[in-house]
Amino acid sequence: MKVLYRDQNVGNFFVDLLVDDELIVELKSVERPGKVHETQLVNYLVATGIDVGLLINFGSTGVDVKRKYRTAKGKQ
Repeated sequence: MKVLYRDQNVGNFFVDLLVDDELIVELKSVERPGKVHETQLVNYLVATGIDVGLLINFGSTGVDVKRKYRTAKGKQ
């Protein structure tokens, strides 16, 4: 994916899953997902201009899914 800053391409990175150019899915397999994982996903959303992402963690107690937004809900 292209990373944009002020509408200029400043680099590229690879996402775990990209669905229809509208949803980034970040996959993890950690004991407990932390704020750092959520922040990483939101940073990907901001850098790409995509509005919604899912953080899916396959941890030791089961699967945990969190939805994150590029902008805070209600501040779009």
